[in-house]
Amino acid sequence: MRIAAISDIHGNLLALEAVLADIAQRGADVTVNLGDILSGPLQPAATADRLMPLDMPTIAGNHERQVLTHALERMGESDRYAYDHISELHRAWLHSLPSTLRLAPDVLLVHGTPSTDLVYWLESVDADGQRPASYAEVVERAGDVQASLILCGHTHVPRSVLLDDGRLIVNPGSVGLQAYEDVHPHPHRAENGTPHARYAMLERRGSAWLIEQIAVPYDWHAASAMAAANGRPDWAHALATGRMPA
Repeated sequence: MRIAAISDIHGNLLALEAVLADIAQRGADVTVNLGDILSGPLQPAATADRLMPLDMPTIAGNHERQVLTHALERMGESDRYAYDHISELHRAWLHSLPSTLRLAPDVLLVHGTPSTDLVYWLESVDADGQRPASYAEVVERAGDVQASLILCGHTHVPRSVLLDDGRLIVNPGSVGLQAYEDVHPHPHRAENGTPHARYAMLERRGSAWLIEQIAVPYDWHAASAMAAANGRPDWAHALATGRMPA
């Protein structure tokens, strides 16, 4: 089985198109989408229109839940932009998405961890900021969920961890946003260092999985200009550089 894993598109249709074209060139048996699909100051409606006919296995992330359920005064700028620019048809599609999904008996899709869409799995945040999670932290968050391959998103950071019991956890990174800042549970930032769109290719090789973390060039200057025009200089800098402003 050859799986292309995409996540955290955040309405960046330009990045999504580049990733889908790269997947088509490389070939995959299935492409899966790990959530956080539309939230952001770019092209939420057009991104939904592109994805819905593809009918790929897709789960909801925390931003889908927030756009659908939070009161407007609780929404951040990115969720509110998506809320204001999508249609009822798009909302119905988001409502239909499960929070987790078994692609196969031993392949599980989650957004954050198996139990929540908000907790980072392969990263941790403390008073000093964001850091790679310790092995003990990764194991604790895995719980007793059983799968040889578990695909997660949420952090936007490409990473993989193999547990001693054989479970492999892979985060493909973000298609659409290579840097961001957040304040929960402590102020922190994620920065991938380049603006390339990220995804992962997984291929079963006997009893193990081959992992390819792929960084795809696209017109990130156009995406950056779009964010700036929509009043988000923070996104504009992140999209153009893969870093947050100093």
